[in-house]
Amino acid sequence: MIYQKKDLFEIKIERPDEEIFRKAKEAWDGISKPIDGLGDFESLICRIAAMKRDISPRLSERTLVVMCADNGIVEEGISQSGKEITLAVAKALGNGISSACSLGRASHVSVFPVDIGIDSDEKLAGVLDKKVSKGSNNFLKEPAMSVEQTLEAVYAGIEVSEKLYSEGKDILAVGEMGIGNTTTSAAVLSAILGGNCDKFVGRGAGLDDAGLLRKKEVIRRGLLKYDFEKYKEKNEKYLEILRTLGGYDIAGMAGVFIGAAKCHLPVVIDGVISSTAALLAEGMVPGCREYMIPSHRGREAGNMAALKALGLEPYINGNMALGEGTGALMLFPLLDLVLDYYLQGARFSDYKIEEYKRFN
Repeated sequence: MIYQKKDLFEIKIERPDEEIFRKAKEAWDGISKPIDGLGDFESLICRIAAMKRDISPRLSERTLVVMCADNGIVEEGISQSGKEITLAVAKALGNGISSACSLGRASHVSVFPVDIGIDSDEKLAGVLDKKVSKGSNNFLKEPAMSVEQTLEAVYAGIEVSEKLYSEGKDILAVGEMGIGNTTTSAAVLSAILGGNCDKFVGRGAGLDDAGLLRKKEVIRRGLLKYDFEKYKEKNEKYLEILRTLGGYDIAGMAGVFIGAAKCHLPVVIDGVISSTAALLAEGMVPGCREYMIPSHRGREAGNMAALKALGLEPYINGNMALGEGTGALMLFPLLDLVLDYYLQGARFSDYKIEEYKRFN
């Protein structure tokens, strides 16, 4: 199938229901506790209710989508690990033994790995085959992807969200596996947000000082290679940044965010690569951010920069950098606690005492 830019850019996202948000806030105020006693978590449940158009939302059916792909920039020595690790971890995801699978079992989240660009011909058990190409190009030599490949990857993510929605999922989360993708995400963020690119560059899976300097230099050179200012429309510019500096994993994740928003599904952001994809999704299809839930602050500096650009604040400070969507999984037990209290907590009427009054 041939995908067109105009079709992507013409996708319209419906805003969450403001009246449902207001009613959910009133429901919180009727629970026997101080006004806004659970702080940001109360607003989070109101947001989810508004997204789902349901004053009593269900979150029992939940899935973590893990986009797996190789990145050609690994040729430049910007990672401690080789690209063979992408394939190995994708196999572990398919076999249910990876880090995300372990945390997913504990948090009651199914893990749905997708091969969107692993550099291998091997068909992986338990992994959905949406391969666009066997890895992206080295962006120092040529654009990471063609326009056609980028669109195919984005639409692969949209189709995954639509598939999971049709299967009755209540909420999604988005993670990745792809050696080299803290470099591609830092390059993408630098192109979008501007300024000194060094502030978006971290050690990834564990670079030494020399490796970190090399990573920064690679990103600086990549940014000089491409001219993004000629694109006057934001959606065109973001697509071009994704195409030239990104990768199939980031493109597929951006598609998951877009597809989830189309389907009124809440979707949990993981770390820096996930938040970079979220920022791209919002730039290409405005309104997606209304369906995004940030999970954790993360160790990579670029994560908070991306979330700030989206106007979102994370719920967990854990100094995490595990990948695979594991940070997003950590939010689900908290969501369960708060949602159960929202739905089952004793109300002032149960005590026959007067409610607190809201004065702001």
